[in-house]
Amino acid sequence: MSDQPEGQSAKRIPIRDLRVESGAEELLQSAAMEPYRNFAMAVMGQKDTGPAIEALTALPLEERYVWRVASALKWAFADLETLSVEADRQTMSKQDLDRLVELLNHRPLQLCLFLSALFGQKQMELMMVSAIRNARMVAEQSEGEQT
Repeated sequence: MSDQPEGQSAKRIPIRDLRVESGAEELLQSAAMEPYRNFAMAVMGQKDTGPAIEALTALPLEERYVWRVASALKWAFADLETLSVEADRQTMSKQDLDRLVELLNHRPLQLCLFLSALFGQKQMELMMVSAIRNARMVAEQSEGEQT
């Protein structure tokens, strides 16, 4: 059984066709990513991953890739309040909204892939379903307060 939505299948994309987001190349080339690059090179080269694993194991949590992602999410949503989002949505041009859609289009998938790699497929699904239910309840409660 496939994890793909009905009627959709995964597409293979040649490496040459992959695009790197603005700023991503800087992050990939940073000193903080060196242990991860070493690990990836060992895996892809079918070499001994032991030294790379040891280097990763020695990293404190605050220097790990997962910490960077989790911290970015924390700061991105630290002051989240939906009234400002709604005000922006109502006052933005179609062109600006289209730019936001393009910027955010793949973020839910990326978050799911991140959570799945970190916690496993089942836990990711539980977290996302719970988040969707909670968001729905908050939205319904908010709508009820406005009427």
